[in-house]
Amino acid sequence: MNNRRQNVIDTAHKLFIDKGYQATSIQDILEGSGISKGTFYNYFPSKGELFIAIFRSFYKRILHEREKLLVDQDSADIEIFIKQLELQMMENKQSKMLILIEEVRVSNDDELKQFINETLLLSIRWMYERFLDIFGESKKPYLLDSVIIFHSMMTHVNHFNYRANAKGSSEIQIIRYCMNRIVHLVDEVAESGEQILSPELIDTWFPKFKNHLNPCHNELLNSTSELKKAINKAFPCGENRTRAIELVDFIQDELMQSDKPRKFLIESLLLTLKTQYAVQVPACMENFEKSINSCLYQ
Repeated sequence: MNNRRQNVIDTAHKLFIDKGYQATSIQDILEGSGISKGTFYNYFPSKGELFIAIFRSFYKRILHEREKLLVDQDSADIEIFIKQLELQMMENKQSKMLILIEEVRVSNDDELKQFINETLLLSIRWMYERFLDIFGESKKPYLLDSVIIFHSMMTHVNHFNYRANAKGSSEIQIIRYCMNRIVHLVDEVAESGEQILSPELIDTWFPKFKNHLNPCHNELLNSTSELKKAINKAFPCGENRTRAIELVDFIQDELMQSDKPRKFLIESLLLTLKTQYAVQVPACMENFEKSINSCLYQ
């Protein structure tokens, strides 16, 4: 059943790209995926819910690939952040997700438009977290402002670059250009003490880093990120850090990529992780275990 549902998601994504979201009918999706109307509505209450499922499928893949780039790397390294953004931009271009999002913005579906707005906030939140890694706590009061400026800069430079020349500058050139500007800006506003938006607004906009995955995954994403940071500090290099990160990633993937996570496997890997590494990172390990149990026994 899960394979059939994913087939509907993949078929609809292609149809939305080829014909547009508005012009694609549910009947088009039924014919393209070879399912009945009853089966469709068993999977998705509406076409809007199907669009959300497409985004969730896309976002899970992006999140996983972005995190892989951080394995065994210094989270404060700007080059890693640039690579993460390049990956995201390339995936957006290949999937044409941004084009679909812009079409949905002008639709009459208020719930779907609200979803798109929350998606933008999700992107801002992730960038803010990464800016905090890169620029440090001392610059924290100025980082939400800086992220919003950076996000706007990236969006508009990319748009007009493509408009001027379809081939234009590469994604990496645009990202690096904008990042070079923002590094100087962060230093300037920190020196002047100027602030428009307080970082505390982040938790008001989306408590506990709300995302568009399954609800139980919210806590898992946060605890996974914190555990990885703790592991990187406890084990600056070497096989111990690599092995620990691999175990954490495997558990997260099993919980997030599968509709039926293998409980016995997760419990076995968690036991290995706790036995070998809990002494060095006890608090983060405890939170990680709690989030796992939340996903397994929801």
